[in-house]
Amino acid sequence: MRYLITFSYDGTNFHGLERQVGYRTVQEEMENVLKYINNDLNTKIVASGRTDKGVHALGQTCHVDIQVDITEYKLKRAMNSLLPSDIHVISTKIVPDNFHARYMVLEKIYEYKLNMGEYNPCARNHIYQFNKKLNVSLMQEAIKDFLGVHDFRSFTPSKDKRNSYVREIKEASIKVDGDIVTFKFRGTGFIKYQIRNMVGLLLQIGLLKKDVNCIPEILEKKDRRAGYKTIHPEGLYLVKVIY
Repeated sequence: MRYLITFSYDGTNFHGLERQVGYRTVQEEMENVLKYINNDLNTKIVASGRTDKGVHALGQTCHVDIQVDITEYKLKRAMNSLLPSDIHVISTKIVPDNFHARYMVLEKIYEYKLNMGEYNPCARNHIYQFNKKLNVSLMQEAIKDFLGVHDFRSFTPSKDKRNSYVREIKEASIKVDGDIVTFKFRGTGFIKYQIRNMVGLLLQIGLLKKDVNCIPEILEKKDRRAGYKTIHPEGLYLVKVIY
């Protein structure tokens, strides 16, 4: 039976989602638990996509095939009773055998949170402690230039070689609550470091170090050297995967 699992995790103490030899990962923890539930059979999860070291998830998804007869409710309860406290299963759902958690994704929603006020050591693993004042209105104007279909080569690692860097961003917004700034992106998919690089450039605009109208030109160059450095991972959250 194939199940769609929706789960959350605090990425602070993980070396990303994807299994890596010698490092603690979300995939390894999930698969260890599922192996126990699935009569000691090696049980692989297929996630909607990877998240990097230190990145969090509020609504990550994966599919998994389980041989034992178990209800959705009992699978959720069993997993949560065995998983470490920094991973939590939100829901489990039986899906058709041809369902694919990665290839059937329609959209993903990400948020990036930063603090432009006083340094907060209690939030340092969950909100980027930027601790500088920003011109938020300029960033709100500039972020609109990311909307639509673009080649995001300027915002992805130069060593990341792929057939296409074209993605569609359907929503891009910035909200402020006191000193906490939240960047929101909804799109058909995102490439490694893309969001952290886009936010990094927006911060330069907010610091008045880049022109508010610079994004179209940087997109057009299709050159990573035209963008800005990758910012810290701890402010990034995968909020929702839409099928």
